Amino acid sequence: MPKTPQAKYKSSDVMLRNNIQLTGKGEKTIILAHGFGCNQSMWRFMLPFLEKKYQVLLFDYVGSGNSDFSAYEAKRYQHLEGYALDIIEICDAFDLKDTIFVGHSISSTIGWIVAQQRPELFSKMVAVCPSPCFLNLNDEYQGGFEKQDLEGLIQLMDKDYIGWGNYLAPIVMGNDLSPIGPGMSEGDALVHELLSSFCATDVTYSKPFAQATFFSDYRSLLPEIFHPCLILQSSNDALVAVNVGKYTQSKLQDAELEIIEGNGHCLHMTHPMHVLNSMQAFL
Repeated sequence: MPKTPQAKYKSSDVMLRNNIQLTGKGEKTIILAHGFGCNQSMWRFMLPFLEKKYQVLLFDYVGSGNSDFSAYEAKRYQHLEGYALDIIEICDAFDLKDTIFVGHSISSTIGWIVAQQRPELFSKMVAVCPSPCFLNLNDEYQGGFEKQDLEGLIQLMDKDYIGWGNYLAPIVMGNDLSPIGPGMSEGDALVHELLSSFCATDVTYSKPFAQATFFSDYRSLLPEIFHPCLILQSSNDALVAVNVGKYTQSKLQDAELEIIEGNGHCLHMTHPMHVLNSMQAFL
């Protein structure tokens, strides 16, 4: 794969484009990268603890959250390499190297793309519920989904976007979608937050990201990653089974795998202290 060219953006341009927030006081920078359909606010449970020790960089991919949607390029963001370029340009604009990269879900793969293209940008990596491929391919690799089922899910985005969100949000969060009301639990509130995040983004931007997420296969990239990597896997994740975490660990050059007892695909929201403690021990 060819090297990505140096960024042509100034830090002020990138800051606006990717809605960058820089907080914390540490000498070392930690980059928090959100997953598909999410935004940087979903790291808020971990942020106060990380800020004490690190400079923390939060951002939204172009087409997500409060990014500058006018900067969206359809051809670029059809593939995960386009999202990886966001991270590369952020690092170049702020002259960041040897950072700690923390990616949730598909951002783990995006981070591996960056690590392969520009290895000097990261020193260590943390992958929260990662999957190099969501497809069931053969006896050796079962990513969790048949291609036709995922195609149906993508088609639902065009036909009934709200219905698509209502279906997917509870699966991702590992909690039923209960009515909004005074008796809501914290888990109920998180499902509604994720649903709101899904539905807040126009399908023009979210559908290409979904296709790049669910139909890609980056398993061949894993052996090329030499950075120390911590994989945090949920014991009960409807999107990424434990066997995928084990497969990913076995293919990376230097990886630890920790299974966290919990439901859902968003451990940084449902089990933030466990994720923090595991990261602290690893770092």
